[in-house]
Amino acid sequence: MRDFTTDHSALALNTASLGHNLEGHGAGWSPERVIDACAERGFGGIVFWRREIGSRAAQIGARALAAGVPVVGLCRAPFLVGPLAPAGRAAVMDEFQAAIDMTADLQAPVLTIVVGGVEPGSKGVTESLKRVTERVAEAAPYAAARGVKLALEPLNPVYAGNRSCLTTTRDALDICDAIAAPNLGVAIDVYHVWWDCDLPRQLARAGQRIFGYHLCDWLAETADVLLDRGMMGDGVADLRAIRAGVEGAGYAGPCEVEVFSAQNWWRRDPAEVLDTMVARFRSLC
Repeated sequence: MRDFTTDHSALALNTASLGHNLEGHGAGWSPERVIDACAERGFGGIVFWRREIGSRAAQIGARALAAGVPVVGLCRAPFLVGPLAPAGRAAVMDEFQAAIDMTADLQAPVLTIVVGGVEPGSKGVTESLKRVTERVAEAAPYAAARGVKLALEPLNPVYAGNRSCLTTTRDALDICDAIAAPNLGVAIDVYHVWWDCDLPRQLARAGQRIFGYHLCDWLAETADVLLDRGMMGDGVADLRAIRAGVEGAGYAGPCEVEVFSAQNWWRRDPAEVLDTMVARFRSLC
């Protein structure tokens, strides 16, 4: 495993940790201010959300690169299926392509995909996962042409109904196997996989198809499964064991801190949040 105690250049900020993924939350820092704050603290990268970028993807990407804190990913593709997805297949695919274009314009290597929940009118996840597979397979060649990797992110099963019918690393890799596109892989988020006893085997199976690793913690007394994540070290996830599996599979990329925390971290000064990330990353991750 990499030693982060004296070198945190692998640390990346997901701006959701500052509340930037949801309207009305966080301190409202501009992308430029976030870039400067990360550069000052030695972060190695930033992951933005589409809502922050608007029509300024090329400008923001160049600004981050010049500051030495490149954009290492984009959150996220639209939901591809389920009740929160755009209405109709054409709208889904148009927005999917737009997200790929934004990723490329940012000069970011990876677009994260949260697939969406169970399709209205269906039961269980099987039919929805088939539709996800079809839509990812259609988009993968376009993404490859634009130099973008697609990372399927399985979510904790509590989100299966509305946000992600894809709930295990196993199922994500099954989709990767079925599509067999070299630019398709998975993102491993501690919050969503910490509970899975089959995870070590699936990480070994993934190998070089791990395109992202997301850090946070699962609080034992979680008050809100969407907006009450813990900072690393505040919960029950075995952070070092998970990273050992991820890096043992061959992953050597950014470690992206993504803390959704409406009642705690989003209410703090962003400078404090960033400083805490550095300290926790170097001592606990």
